[in-house]
Amino acid sequence: MKIINIKKIKYILILTICFPLLNACEDEFLDKQPLDQLSSETFWNTESDAQLALSGVYNVEGFERSNSAKQMYSFWNQDTYLRVLEATTDNGFEKDDQVTEFNNGDMASTNNVVRQLWENSYQKITKCNNFLDNIDKVEMDADLKNAMIGEVKTIRAYEYFNLAFYWGDVPLVTSVLSVNEANNVVREDEQVVMDFVLSEYEAAIDVLPAQRPDDKRGRITQGGALALLGRAQMALEMWSEAVATYQEIISSGLYQIDPRFKELFEDGGEESSEHILTMARMEDFYGTSILRSVMGFTWGGYHHYSPYNELVEQFECIDGLPIDQSPLYDPDNPYENRDPRLLKTIMADKVSTFRGTLYVSHPDSSASKYPDQLTRRPWSGYLLRKFMDEDYSGNIVSYGCDFSMVRYAEVLLSYLEANIEAGNPITQSLLDQTINQVRGRAEISMPPITETDPAALTTILRRERRVELAWEGLRLYDLFRWRIAHEVLDGRFHGMKLVPVAEAASYTKFPVDENGYFFNEETNFRENVDYRWPIPQTEIDVNPKLTQNPGYAAE
Repeated sequence: MKIINIKKIKYILILTICFPLLNACEDEFLDKQPLDQLSSETFWNTESDAQLALSGVYNVEGFERSNSAKQMYSFWNQDTYLRVLEATTDNGFEKDDQVTEFNNGDMASTNNVVRQLWENSYQKITKCNNFLDNIDKVEMDADLKNAMIGEVKTIRAYEYFNLAFYWGDVPLVTSVLSVNEANNVVREDEQVVMDFVLSEYEAAIDVLPAQRPDDKRGRITQGGALALLGRAQMALEMWSEAVATYQEIISSGLYQIDPRFKELFEDGGEESSEHILTMARMEDFYGTSILRSVMGFTWGGYHHYSPYNELVEQFECIDGLPIDQSPLYDPDNPYENRDPRLLKTIMADKVSTFRGTLYVSHPDSSASKYPDQLTRRPWSGYLLRKFMDEDYSGNIVSYGCDFSMVRYAEVLLSYLEANIEAGNPITQSLLDQTINQVRGRAEISMPPITETDPAALTTILRRERRVELAWEGLRLYDLFRWRIAHEVLDGRFHGMKLVPVAEAASYTKFPVDENGYFFNEETNFRENVDYRWPIPQTEIDVNPKLTQNPGYAAE
């Protein structure tokens, strides 16, 4: 988002005083209360106070952004999706070893990323609780107040969904606690937390507006809350309820599949009607470092994120067939005749270009340019093309493009899945309304799906979700709710193609498989442990009433 709102900047400056993260008591996760530092006589009186407090709940943390991991790992933040939720999956990895323990069998209760995720979620929840505890003091228009309450309840529900989904039983706190109360909370049953999440979403939907003007892009609408409710219902296998939820979004007529694809993830696509819920960004003031994280050395980037070849292989050929079935697939020219989304999502060696320069990543190309490639913990040789904006010439650590948290494409694919799982009839009309809209956008134009057998269609649909939504933060959510993480995250993963198939058996410079793809790394996801993250040891040390999840011994 490039428009600079001076009033908004003033609010952000005030928020750094009124709503600090309060990191001084790091061992007391609920003792980080973002309480306003003004007395009740001077705050929580006017509509302006309420608006300021609401901005504090949304918390545009990028304004104070530094290299602090604490700011980079909030659930209500795009970096979580890219660095944690996506880089722990079979789509790729983060090359600096920050999240390798999530799938290599070594996850421990002392994992720093897990601690940061937990802390930031409860910080956000405490801000929500503070708002909801005090908003009734403000005299203002009742409908506007209720809409604000709906926004805050949606944010709180989203945080609690993630907590329950990844940790299971967690403390359910709905008001601001004293230090003593915070240090004596206990874990609530996961189902109770999820029931709370569902009820909060449903209450919010009733009072949220259907649309917002462009200058309020990023604030939650009914469609955004419905989409998040749908995700929760899918995770809980409430298939008929999810059908109804997604049908409500579709019937609103407010959203549509954009004919473009690549531009949806760049400045030029911010105003697309495909975006249902976005995280607003502003260049330089609360921007994102995503460009530095995905761009190659050639263009000044650092490419934290490295896609696997296993993701590359999921993109069909242009005839609509997977590569192991299509006669168009050439093992020695694997990027030809492929779904156009492949090279709009991933950059491949000697095939992709950026700003007029050919991307060259083979390890023999330039040892000085790629000093750590294929050496210590290597990167894959692929770059993440999806978020690279060729037209942007500003600071790559403060890019201002909004991040789409929910796209209409996800809604359509989820609606189809919910219908399949609910046992509803699968017709060509339903396919054309859902998956074929996604595949058929003008920039992509992949052949329509005609398969109506539920089992065969499920395989197609899961592949479609993976390639359409790659690196947007939903892959781990899908692997967990489908309960297949222990199957797909147990084995070897590969990077770029180094040599032709005929030379693979005799090639010894770097380890490759029988098709000439570089052996990247091996994962070992533990079925009986890793579907639940550990309660951070720092929290248990402060509050022994917080029991640990199975498989994580005290450190």
